Amino acid sequence: MTATEFFEGLASRINPERISGMCATYQFNLIGDDAGDCRWVVAIDDGIAQVWQGDAANPDITVTTTASDWIDMVSGKLSGQMAFLSGRLKLQGDVSLALKLQAFLQP
Repeated sequence: MTATEFFEGLASRINPERISGMCATYQFNLIGDDAGDCRWVVAIDDGIAQVWQGDAANPDITVTTTASDWIDMVSGKLSGQMAFLSGRLKLQGDVSLALKLQAFLQP
């Protein structure tokens, strides 16, 4: 699976019950040779998630990593905490929202 394939199918995999009460905009910037132009937005508003390619006007959090590290994280091969501590995952904005990523990234 590529990062683009992951994000293109993300909205259909998000469980609305897991994001009930959440209101946040995530900007994902995936970099590296294998990423191409991989910038995605996940906007969550009380159980409804919208996903699109591009940039958010005012994201609550920006997540930056390589496309390959992102795929490793969402497939369970790389711990998000380890990626963050080793500098492979960078967060900007409301870092507490990073802890809520599991709410919508896991089925």
